[in-house]
Amino acid sequence: MTGLAVELVRPAADRIALTFEVTGDIAAIRWPAPAAAVRTDGLWRHTCFEAFLRPEPGEGYVEFNLSPSTAWAAYRFDRYRSGMRAVEPIATPEIALAAAGDRAVLTATLAFKGLTDLPLHAPWRLALSAVIEDRQGGLSYWALVHPAGKPDFHHADGFAATLPPCTA
Repeated sequence: MTGLAVELVRPAADRIALTFEVTGDIAAIRWPAPAAAVRTDGLWRHTCFEAFLRPEPGEGYVEFNLSPSTAWAAYRFDRYRSGMRAVEPIATPEIALAAAGDRAVLTATLAFKGLTDLPLHAPWRLALSAVIEDRQGGLSYWALVHPAGKPDFHHADGFAATLPPCTA
């Protein structure tokens, strides 16, 4: 793999659409087999795309794990790696994977209606990342920003992008 690009759009006040584009030797990546779109823990142990959303101000955040298999997970944290619990209730994310040549694209739409942890009229800090597993089982970690030292997608320094508050 030689690159990862991420695009985020907000098609409606209560949802975001993410596009993760992987480039390079995508045949060298171990892609999870298609599966039911169900909540599944431990997705980060294999190829998985992640979005961390933190409303401002505050330390609490929500983590979404999005598998190319269409399995998913969503967790809330009170602060850095503390108070982890499943997000309830939440709509099942819409996830799709398309791959051709040296490019694979995962798209995911996340809906937030009724999710009080992510107030729509507050700005959000975002950390967008991916875990990529190769065919030999090795993992590489990709992010907009890595903190110094070991990759840590939960670290405050990784929340490098801002989504303005919804004005509608």
